[in-house]
Amino acid sequence: MAVDAVVVEDLAKRFGEVSAVDGISFQIGSGELFGLLGPNGAGKTTTINLLTGLARPDRGRMYVGGVDCTDRPKAAQYLLGVVPDESNLYPELSGRENLRFCGALYGMRKRARRTRADELLSQFGLTEAADRKFSTYSKGMKRKLTIAAGIVHLPSILFLDEPTTGIDVASARQIRQLVSTLNHQGTTVLLTTHYIEEAERLCERIAFLVEGVVVRLDTVEELMRPVAGKHVLEFVVSGGPRPNIGELRASLPEARCEWAVDRLRVTASTPVRIGPIVKFLEEQGLTVVEARAVRPSLEDVFVEITGIEKEGMGGNRNHAGGTS
Repeated sequence: MAVDAVVVEDLAKRFGEVSAVDGISFQIGSGELFGLLGPNGAGKTTTINLLTGLARPDRGRMYVGGVDCTDRPKAAQYLLGVVPDESNLYPELSGRENLRFCGALYGMRKRARRTRADELLSQFGLTEAADRKFSTYSKGMKRKLTIAAGIVHLPSILFLDEPTTGIDVASARQIRQLVSTLNHQGTTVLLTTHYIEEAERLCERIAFLVEGVVVRLDTVEELMRPVAGKHVLEFVVSGGPRPNIGELRASLPEARCEWAVDRLRVTASTPVRIGPIVKFLEEQGLTVVEARAVRPSLEDVFVEITGIEKEGMGGNRNHAGGTS
């Protein structure tokens, strides 16, 4: 019988008066790419810290690779690769030296860690920068090397804490592809993120984590089922004050109307006419720059279940910022 790669049972952790993780439970199957999705401060990083032995739980049990790590936090260390939300590499060492040093920490022999470092530098597109100091790398390059360091010893389970936070779109795309490739090669991945699109694109199952509590856990397919037949319109506007959304909601009682910065999103179970909404926005003194139908997404599910708008997740539409 196959053993789950990670099992968390009623895990809890407090910091003073703050309950960072409040009795969460989940399992990650061997070879699965599992996502913890939630806003900043939801407890994602604390969960990673508990699983990797950087923090001790107040309650609950943890199993990694079938090993009970609750009271022995380092017992399954050899199985794990960990990529923290902030780089833990040495700025004065080159990329190549950092990877070789990490290999040594994991007990790899000299020849093996040299070969593995060169393989990873090539795989992550960092060969030309291999002998430059890590401090001279761009944010995207630093993130890629940090991930490479986390898998230098070929771990069977990889914990990635906000892997694409704060980097440019191109680097984020490369990292998502690398994560997907690692998973297809058999690596079990636990990914934490506050980017809804990232979780939807990469993960097989997702747990919505809000204020230290798992409020929903399911496959992406099942999570998307309630919005599969929804009709969504998005209007991008410029100029003028914030419109009176209450008035619009009163005229569209069967629809959900949401305003965010410079756009209006209307979701309904039946088709909605664009014309009257454009007229309403123009009467509010706004210019409609774009009006389009969009495919319902995991964002709609997340908002419906948690009540947290996308802006509350700390990310942005260009996917290039935020903190864990």
